[in-house]
Amino acid sequence: MTEPTKTEAEKQVTAGTKRSATPDTRTAAEQQAAQDRRDFLLKLGAGAGAVAIAAQAIASLRSLVPNVSYDAPTTVKLGLATEFPDGLKFLPDERLFVFREGKTFHAVSAVCTHLGCTVRAEALSQPQTTEVGGAPMRLTHRFACPCHGSTYSGDGTQTGGPAPKPLAWFRLSVATDDGQLVVDLADEVGHDFRLTIA
Repeated sequence: MTEPTKTEAEKQVTAGTKRSATPDTRTAAEQQAAQDRRDFLLKLGAGAGAVAIAAQAIASLRSLVPNVSYDAPTTVKLGLATEFPDGLKFLPDERLFVFREGKTFHAVSAVCTHLGCTVRAEALSQPQTTEVGGAPMRLTHRFACPCHGSTYSGDGTQTGGPAPKPLAWFRLSVATDDGQLVVDLADEVGHDFRLTIA
């Protein structure tokens, strides 16, 4: 009997079976080294992938936070002391009243303590002298809130309406670089605070 002829595909399958059937001639140490290399490369690839995913996640989360601050600065230069007249000067951008009596200055907030409206200054027909913070003070104005009717005396003490507390006083100082008055809108001070310029 004659043996049936094999097709080309069958010959390739048979040849592949013979090749894989040949025993591995590498030593156990060589096989272990090859396995260690494979494990190292697999761990290196997985670690690099994890680092890339973590970096992308951090970048994505960071993009949700703006790079700029929209808060107004708390320390603001107001101008030279000579630019302030005796009496009262209103600074609308800072919502602040700056009082000057000779060489003595103090700053009172123009923000109503009820709901944050800007209070307006009303000149008194007759200036009054009163003791504020243990020192005599000449009051030339009073304050009124146009929104809900809160009223304040010239030193910022509430005298009527729904305002729960007096107007804030802020710390004034003189800038060392150019001699301008500087207000710190984050630093409330007591009613006894005065800045005297020599």
